[in-house]
Amino acid sequence: MDTKRYLARIGAEFSTPDPATLRALQRAHLAAVPFENLSIHLGEPVVLSEDALFDKVVNRRRGGFCYELNGLFAAGLSALGYRVELLSARTHGDGGYGPPLDHLALRVEADGPWLVDVGFGRFSAEPLRLDTDAEQYDPEGVFRVVSGPDGIDVSMNGVPQYRLDTRAYALTDFVPTCWWQQTSPDSHFTRSVTCSLPTPAGRVTLSGNRLITTTGGVRDERRLSTDAEIRDAYRTYFGIELDRLPALPG
Repeated sequence: MDTKRYLARIGAEFSTPDPATLRALQRAHLAAVPFENLSIHLGEPVVLSEDALFDKVVNRRRGGFCYELNGLFAAGLSALGYRVELLSARTHGDGGYGPPLDHLALRVEADGPWLVDVGFGRFSAEPLRLDTDAEQYDPEGVFRVVSGPDGIDVSMNGVPQYRLDTRAYALTDFVPTCWWQQTSPDSHFTRSVTCSLPTPAGRVTLSGNRLITTTGGVRDERRLSTDAEIRDAYRTYFGIELDRLPALPG
């Protein structure tokens, strides 16, 4: 891990591995590295190794989804002196909680335990305490982290988000589920193309050929009619240069 180049990629500085710096690093990473699944629709393999993730995010200035974004963030935090564990999470949907290893989140020690997640799309802007079940107020909403017999349940604005397994995992443990997410017709990642970043006033998302911006809670959507417009949107809003566009599902 070349921490100097990684910090330059996210536009952050580092002083000491304390909670304030952790908050600053999470916010910087979220603002600079898009949540995106373009590789799946470009026919690029998603490789879960530190070298591959560094090359994709830092050298090629791309983003990724949970296994990639939190995998690289974990490597960066560890190199900067934080104690980091990879946690499995079961995401919550209409049918309840999904399977184990469906999502990757992080437990980080910095004067106490923190839940850190830069790979869940719209989620907390800052780390969440893992040692309290009180409401936690974040720029993105109100969160609760509640321990129970089956794990740690995380909710946002009263809505369940996922259930954490408290055991530590290795990045390689997520490889089979990552492969399923890339290939299964039942995976929502294979059914849509998305690229998204928070902005100071809201969020910007490119979903296929639909450019969606949210500013002050007001949503605006417009369709991009040409490949040139779509490429320009990737470049302008996400800093991603593509020599070809991802294939749209269906």
